[in-house]
Amino acid sequence: MQRRHLMLAAAAANLLPASRAFAQTYPGKPIRLIVPFPAGGATDLFARTLSQKMSEKLGAAVVVDNKPGAGGAIGSDLAAKAPADGYTLLLATTSTHSIGPSINKLPYDTVRDFTPIGHVGDAPSIMLVPNDSPAKSVREWIDYAKKNPGKLNYASSGPGTIVQLTAELFKSMAGVFVTHIPYKGTALAMPDLMSGKVDLLFDALPTGLPFVRDGRLRALAVTSPQRSPLAPDLPPVADTLPGFESTTWFGLFGPRGLPADLVARVNAAANQAVSDPELRDKLGKLGIEPATGTPAQFAALVAQDAAKWKKIIALRKIVNE
Repeated sequence: MQRRHLMLAAAAANLLPASRAFAQTYPGKPIRLIVPFPAGGATDLFARTLSQKMSEKLGAAVVVDNKPGAGGAIGSDLAAKAPADGYTLLLATTSTHSIGPSINKLPYDTVRDFTPIGHVGDAPSIMLVPNDSPAKSVREWIDYAKKNPGKLNYASSGPGTIVQLTAELFKSMAGVFVTHIPYKGTALAMPDLMSGKVDLLFDALPTGLPFVRDGRLRALAVTSPQRSPLAPDLPPVADTLPGFESTTWFGLFGPRGLPADLVARVNAAANQAVSDPELRDKLGKLGIEPATGTPAQFAALVAQDAAKWKKIIALRKIVNE
């Protein structure tokens, strides 16, 4: 028995130099960065901006590969089942890993089947109302809704989306009754919001802010815990509802079992990339705030967010219709 233990220990020791040697030569070919959403969307634009700088930091091309469908599940599944060699990465979001498990039947386990690499960005939402809304602040909107229970409505980009969950979190914390009107994307809801047929929309900051800047809609607040540098004049909802927060995070994952040396290498490259002034400027124009951190910090963020949204999904009885 003792001899067998010695043999196993020797075999494990022999693997360590090989692992280190592989990490030292990595990457020796292009890296595939799966984006589980269509080309042209916020996640895709972020991926293409990030991949350019990561290519420079890693010394090999990082190639974006769009694999949309099933709310991000198709691309995520491909990443989960890829070899754990560092040549297939996934740019995931709140929707795929913090919301998806509580509202969809997935062909993978978001904790077991992925290796967290790093948090790379956040996108807050913006609270939008029609220009003729009587409310000019979050407090006024809440008071108006309480005086008109069941008479006001809010738009979303569909059941189970971050847009709906943000509004339901708001309703829960504000104690108001507001009717949900789902659309196939917030872009389709904009005409009804501008005309006053819809009373409220929590849209992504990069897509919602232009409507405010050109005077077509009124913004009341942002959903980040503090003021956003992308819209410094807007207060956070949390000023009125302490503890309120809803942001879409972006982060890198690898398949399960990705070696620690490779995780550290990609994490360092991602942190360096998002700290680059040129990249930060580009992300700002996309409405995304850069983020950095360790794999452990990123895993904790995903778990914390998943617990929060799972609670809201159960409390508000939200289903993916």
